[in-house]
Amino acid sequence: MSERKAVIQRTSKETSITLELNLDGSGQTSISTGYAFLDHMLTLWAFWAGFDLSVTCAGDLDVDAHHSAEDVGLCLGQAIQEALGDRAGVERVGAAKVPMDEALGEAVVDLSGRPYLVYQGDTMLPPVIAGEERDLWREFFKSVAFKAGVNLHILLHYGQNGHHLLEAAFKAFGLAMRRAVFVGRQGVSSTKGRLD
Repeated sequence: MSERKAVIQRTSKETSITLELNLDGSGQTSISTGYAFLDHMLTLWAFWAGFDLSVTCAGDLDVDAHHSAEDVGLCLGQAIQEALGDRAGVERVGAAKVPMDEALGEAVVDLSGRPYLVYQGDTMLPPVIAGEERDLWREFFKSVAFKAGVNLHILLHYGQNGHHLLEAAFKAFGLAMRRAVFVGRQGVSSTKGRLD
């Protein structure tokens, strides 16, 4: 099997990003986006997925973290898309539920090639978390899903603490991806014979 890796570079008037992803890594990370809470969430995601992930982002944090989080999501999604290649042999679907103290998060992913995001339970998040509006995280997940070409469901079931809710979601998303990218089948996982 060829190496499932990707290197993405993206520069705009709002952000400058370099991202490296290895789907067959060991969960090693080096992440510096300028927004520490995003660094923390990406570190959790990569660790639980078992992916190696390196990210540097210089963004317009003097405005807010929206552009940085959204564009990192776009780069991460593009890296997933490129690293998966033709997706032959992958299990394709992965799901996980993860508790974090009082909170429970769930992620379900289908590497179908058809992007979609369902994001439920975010009204439990405080309006502002780690200095940013809670909707930043929907934008992040949307960017990842649509650039990666995956059907992603993020479900926040219950909890009181916003940090715990998001941490449970990112860990679950990592575990779901780990299961979905696992190579354990012959050919493409579709009765159509192709993923798109």
